Amino acid sequence: MWAINNKKLSQTIITFNQCSKKIRNVMNQKTQIRFNNQLDKNAFYATLKRRVDAYFKENNISKHANAAMVIKSVVMIALYVLPFIALLYFQPSFEISLLLWAVMGLGVSGIGMAVMHDANHGAYSPNPLINKLMGHTLNIAGGAVLNWKLQHNVLHHTYTNITHADDDISDRLVLKFSPHTKVKPYHQFQFVYAFFFYGLLTLYWVLAKDFVQFVKFNKEGVNKNTKKQNAIFLMNLVFDKSLYFFIILGVPTLFFNIPFLYSVAGFVLMHFIAGIIMTVIFQLAHSVEGTTHPLPNNAGTIENDWAIHQMQTTINFAPNNWLLNWYVGGLNYQVEHHLFTTICHIHYPNIAPIVKATAEEFGVPYMVKDKFSVALQGHIDFLQRVGKLPKLDEALG
Repeated sequence: MWAINNKKLSQTIITFNQCSKKIRNVMNQKTQIRFNNQLDKNAFYATLKRRVDAYFKENNISKHANAAMVIKSVVMIALYVLPFIALLYFQPSFEISLLLWAVMGLGVSGIGMAVMHDANHGAYSPNPLINKLMGHTLNIAGGAVLNWKLQHNVLHHTYTNITHADDDISDRLVLKFSPHTKVKPYHQFQFVYAFFFYGLLTLYWVLAKDFVQFVKFNKEGVNKNTKKQNAIFLMNLVFDKSLYFFIILGVPTLFFNIPFLYSVAGFVLMHFIAGIIMTVIFQLAHSVEGTTHPLPNNAGTIENDWAIHQMQTTINFAPNNWLLNWYVGGLNYQVEHHLFTTICHIHYPNIAPIVKATAEEFGVPYMVKDKFSVALQGHIDFLQRVGKLPKLDEALG
């Protein structure tokens, strides 16, 4: 009996791999994917844009940052910078220093979600120079703007939840975020171990991810820069990373006699906290029960227009949680963000009723998880579902 089941399991995996190969063949050129803009329902987005534009015009409000956003930016950067200064100046005990590193982790994630995110979408200010300056707060946290824009602005926002096109749902080591990729036996436990690996995200980011993505995006043609521009970027990347590690790990030991292992321990803790926060927040918008993962047809076309595709693959969560609204930079209003990336997140709660009403009028889904706990459970359920091996009888017909 066991031998028969093993044979069936092997056939199942082969069948699944063949299906996955077909998907990759369709998706191998991201630029070939198109959305069906001939649908009658594409009037939805045109109507919605007019209404949202009217809201800002009638209320004489800028779509960009206001005083509250500037104050938030100062607080987020301070959460990162001031504890580090305190570490150097006061040189507290190891236990207190870990607490300060933990606060820095809150600052790193705060900068990532509520400062650089808006700026690198061009939503912080109408002045490109200010957007560039605030966008490069990512660099002081160890990241690189160009790679982030290519992964997030280009691949994620254009091809949301499309397997092999949206890099955010690519399989990562032992993690699986798409129902259309190969299932491995250990994936059935990913709902348990996923959060540990989420904590490693920003650590991997500052250590290796930018270099891996530089090669990957060049190879795949996502990076459209010239060879000269890429050479300059690579030199700047090496310099920025070297400066980052010199300041965050070298300065405490070389100039303030703080034990190097103390700094390493705090550094890892900081990034573990930042990694869990940012990854969970981003996952709750797309990798939850209720969102879809549509595939293009053989011609490379998604059977929806872009805006409706965003509504079907994106979900809001905990809109009435004031602390979450403030800290996560409007990323719990992902529907509004995906439809209006150049509007500062500070305005999302005010335009959300317009988006919801227009969606209901056009019969377009507007998905919301009322509480953070409900959204988190939806993500855990999603990890369980996509991590299950296909049933033998279903896979073999």
